Amino acid sequence: MGKVKGKEDEKINTYSCACAIVASMISIIFGYETGVMSGALIFIEEDLKINDVQIQVLAGIINFCALVGALSAGRTADYIGRRYTICLASIIFLLGSLLMAFAPTYAVLLTGRCVAGIGVGFALVIAPVYSAEISAASSRGILASLPELGISVGILSGYISNYFFASLPLNIGWRVMFAIATIPSLGLAIGILGMPESPRWLVMQGRLGDAKRVLLKVSNTKEQVESRLQDIKLAAGIDPDCTDDFVRLKHNTRGQGVWKELLLRPTPPVRWMLLAAIGIHFFEHATGIEAVVLYSPRIFKKAGVTTKKKLLLATIGVGVTKLIFIFSSTFFIDRSGRRKLLQISVGGMIVALLGLGFALTIVHQSHDQKVVWALWLSIATCYLYVMFFSIGLAPVTWVYSSEIFPLKLRAQGASIGVAVNRATNATVSMTFLSLVNAITIGGAFFLFAEMEEVFTRSKKSRNVDTELQSQNSVVRVP
Repeated sequence: MGKVKGKEDEKINTYSCACAIVASMISIIFGYETGVMSGALIFIEEDLKINDVQIQVLAGIINFCALVGALSAGRTADYIGRRYTICLASIIFLLGSLLMAFAPTYAVLLTGRCVAGIGVGFALVIAPVYSAEISAASSRGILASLPELGISVGILSGYISNYFFASLPLNIGWRVMFAIATIPSLGLAIGILGMPESPRWLVMQGRLGDAKRVLLKVSNTKEQVESRLQDIKLAAGIDPDCTDDFVRLKHNTRGQGVWKELLLRPTPPVRWMLLAAIGIHFFEHATGIEAVVLYSPRIFKKAGVTTKKKLLLATIGVGVTKLIFIFSSTFFIDRSGRRKLLQISVGGMIVALLGLGFALTIVHQSHDQKVVWALWLSIATCYLYVMFFSIGLAPVTWVYSSEIFPLKLRAQGASIGVAVNRATNATVSMTFLSLVNAITIGGAFFLFAEMEEVFTRSKKSRNVDTELQSQNSVVRVP
């Protein structure tokens, strides 16, 4: 009987999976916003007559504004709950998309991008946290990585939207691309209200009866319900044997004082958790993925692809590659463990970045002469880089940062990691074109390869490596 029960506990609960998928829709919307901007920039530049500096600001400002959303999301999620925070993020995103779609000038377009950025910050914090908290430990890896899968689906959708709406009149096409994002934003804002609240947040409010009712839906057996509920009560400082439906907690349950515990007076374990979360979020984007995702049409143009249609088709290949390998990694992240996937990912990314830098350097030095083999090598290594990034670093970053912190610190700890993530992302996206002008496009990717090497060395230090040595070292956190 014990063996059968063990198998039941390891199955992914259908209801918790559905909840995680709905929560991940916010990531699809964000991914769409990123992907659609990649192609829309081609048409915005021509329509609004903007220069490279304005393009960089438009591309990267969403991430700086996401800092505001990310730093606010943890406290908001602790105060109003995970579910309503997702709803709030959807509404903010909806307003930003409408502003961009109907923007008559560059200034209004930039304002809409800023508003959407605040929604991005909320989304990137809350979607992985909600998915992790609604799932059992045995399936937490795959469900907590769904937001990253959602981003990939959204990016590919944005690329495809670019391709199909490119034939519309210049001043209409890019506006339609942005307007499409309002539909899923509105749908999610309504749909998320039908989903249950996180059982962990409910326990933090002392609502044990409500938490148990949610756990009965998102667990496979009653034994699993009792086990999960006891773990959560223990983490919240409640007697595991307490059977009351409601208890009044002595400590605060709205997130007050958490910043002090994280930043001002952290214990040694919390300090290592924070450093590890910050480190992995920093290197996820310092290694250049945003340059490839956001500026892939320009990269392929530098490599020798000429027409807009071919540029957009080659860019769709980036989205397809990202989606396929993110999807594949979700099936291995709980089986193979975080550390092994990260090692494979980082090693492959270094090789791909060096190959891409070499190919683009050859193209750059050939001037007007078309070097066909270098063109194809550029495209192949670009896809290879996206593949290895998607296998490990992309999903592990979000799963790891949503699991590592104890219950009380989780939402706001994750928000600090996301803030670093967005700051790094913004720095790369807002300086890439200037970097290319300064050290050539090949040199830029050699620099990203060096950053990847720095990450490889830093990963061996205690703050990251010991936390990733086994899957169990992470999923023990309730």
